Amino acid sequence: MAMWDRIKDQAKGLQQSQGARSSGGHGRPASGSGGGSKAQLVGLLKTQLTSLKTELKSGSYRDASMAMCALVAAADGSVDPAERQHVESLILQNDVLQNFPPEQLRQRFNKHVDQLMFNFQQGRTEAMQEIAKAAKKPVEAKAVIQTGFVVAGADGYIAPAEEQILREACVALGVSPHEFGL
Repeated sequence: MAMWDRIKDQAKGLQQSQGARSSGGHGRPASGSGGGSKAQLVGLLKTQLTSLKTELKSGSYRDASMAMCALVAAADGSVDPAERQHVESLILQNDVLQNFPPEQLRQRFNKHVDQLMFNFQQGRTEAMQEIAKAAKKPVEAKAVIQTGFVVAGADGYIAPAEEQILREACVALGVSPHEFGL
């Protein structure tokens, strides 16, 4: 669980440096290492993304994020209809992604999922190429990884296959995987 601690520390540091508002006074609630810490981490990453909402309006961020979400959903090699619907609802409820029309998000996400299910290796290559297009802007590149973490960690657990996808996306974006504890 050291990865979670490093990411949590990084997220907390970024949150403080961005002057984000704190939700509960001076300390963090129950800083134990129980199951709540993963939910806190996902919450911190969501807060970071929300603080960047006005900067994350480009088509390259939108498209890379949808490719990232599809790869995370398909990391284990399959996406059943319930999982597809769950990830789609996470996308549509994401505050930052509300910068874009829901139908654009849905269409791009489902296109990548369909490609991954038809031919996983080819779909993965195409999705990584889409992700790599966001590398030109470091803020967007990191936000794509954060979006992937938020979706992957929505269930309180990031599977090894999801970690591998996040690592590969870091490389494609020119972001150090160590920055995210990978």
